[in-house]
Amino acid sequence: MSRKRFTITLAMLAAVAGCSAHFAGAQDAQSGEVSQAAPSNPAQANPLKRKLSDREIRAQQKALRQELKGPYKKWLDQDVRWIISDHERTAFLGLSNDEERDAFIEQFWRRRNPDPQSEDNSYREEIYRRIAYANEHFAAGKPGWMTDRGHMYIAWGPPDSKDSHPSGGQYVRPEEEGGGQTQTFPFETWHYRHLDGVGDNIDIEFVDSCMCGDYHMTLNRAEKDALLHVPGAGATQWEEMGQAKKADRFRGGLEQLGTGPLSSMQGSKEFDRLDTYAKLQAAPLVKFKDLQEFITSHKVLTGPFFPFDVRTDFVRVTDDTVLVPITLQIRNRDITYNTKQGVSRGVVNILGRVSTITGRIAQTFEDTVEVDQPAELLPKSLNSKSVYWKALPLRPGHYRLDIVIKDVNNPDHVGTYARAFIVPEYDDEKLAASSLILADKMRQVPSKDIGTGKFVIGNTYIRPRVSGTATQPVSYTRNQDLDFWMQIYNLKINPKTKQNEATVEYRVVDLGTNKTLFDATEAAAKLNPNSDQVTLEKSMPLAGLQPGKYKITVSVNDGVSKQQLAQSAPFEVTQ
Repeated sequence: MSRKRFTITLAMLAAVAGCSAHFAGAQDAQSGEVSQAAPSNPAQANPLKRKLSDREIRAQQKALRQELKGPYKKWLDQDVRWIISDHERTAFLGLSNDEERDAFIEQFWRRRNPDPQSEDNSYREEIYRRIAYANEHFAAGKPGWMTDRGHMYIAWGPPDSKDSHPSGGQYVRPEEEGGGQTQTFPFETWHYRHLDGVGDNIDIEFVDSCMCGDYHMTLNRAEKDALLHVPGAGATQWEEMGQAKKADRFRGGLEQLGTGPLSSMQGSKEFDRLDTYAKLQAAPLVKFKDLQEFITSHKVLTGPFFPFDVRTDFVRVTDDTVLVPITLQIRNRDITYNTKQGVSRGVVNILGRVSTITGRIAQTFEDTVEVDQPAELLPKSLNSKSVYWKALPLRPGHYRLDIVIKDVNNPDHVGTYARAFIVPEYDDEKLAASSLILADKMRQVPSKDIGTGKFVIGNTYIRPRVSGTATQPVSYTRNQDLDFWMQIYNLKINPKTKQNEATVEYRVVDLGTNKTLFDATEAAAKLNPNSDQVTLEKSMPLAGLQPGKYKITVSVNDGVSKQQLAQSAPFEVTQ
């Protein structure tokens, strides 16, 4: 009964609404105006404009995913699984036809191409090379690209160094892991000097706890400890001394490393480890694409020029590889600063590219330099300079170096640099030397930092001084030391004494008077007697020199091969 009355009421309401609409239309006609009555159901007017419900949206996305088959599904799930961003993945899944998907894939690779104007794409080629390598070396009951090691290798490339323990066995823990000895499962530690978007000196540990070849990435460095859950076994240093108990390791926390001499320092780093782990799982960044056009198409600058100085040096690594440290120097007063909460911050984006004379991209680099100062100290810091350093391995030959820098707080403030340079070839039979580097700072680095980090060559931290041009002298004050560094290569060894017999002469000349102010000689055998390579690291106080321009010359005379060489560098002393 109630249902019937309800139906009649709806019918009556519909009739009244119809009469009202008719009456309104009649009034409009009498007034000479014509109006179109809106449809009672908007969906009947244009169903495509109807707003979908959340359930319909999810169903539509599921249908699109089900449509993704064949090469497109393989491309998304395998080829670019570890390098595509979440935003890009969502956008690709939302495409409705193969033409759109083909266009998306083309743009995906083009955005990552070091040279967008080139038909070749070295980045795409490198990714597929990494996939092939991962499948060949990291397979473990599943394709290598699906493993954790394959993931890291494809996304970030080969590590700079690797500590591999394929059989596990006895392991002496470092102090930061608690010290003491234990037995381990097979494990590997990959070290990266720098990963864009992640940080410097990144260590990734993989553990094969199942002893089946499937190394998984771990946050807990104690996971490789095969005796972790064996009572009384594998004690840490402090547990052996009775200052801690093994049960203390399992009272919460990210790792079960146990207490030791440096354990208190590890707790504060757990959040850093979590942050690094999260960044490693994300897709590699695609950075500074806005600067590419300044290199590829030589876009005209629209704002004031952003000046900076560049220095290139050459250090032999192998017979066919030369390390080319590139040093950029920016005056702090040329950077735009934003001040918030008492801190002034300037940010500069750097994009560099090294290409051969045929236009092939040999190396690219991109990074960010940040200058932070308390606001009250900013005026004093404007007289200082910020230095950026990037070391690139290159083969001997002719190259072109292009660099673009951008002042992030002033987008129209852009600077460019383009120069040709020659990477020397170090002939085994010819006495040779690296660049003579006059340093801003120079010191020995700890053994764990040898060969890693910015401004590190071998076991020396050396930050070059940079001048405006190759012939312009670098500047020092009288209260500073003249630090300089150089390597000598291909010294001949006396077959009888098994030692080199070279002499090294250091001479400082006043360029104003052409007078020699300092002259000293030493034997190379005192530095490294049985080697054909010698590293020179010297420091000379400048307090005794008057303001003026000078030149330092390092000469080498090989007593066995009778060959000679000399390297010189100008410098200036101010008050």
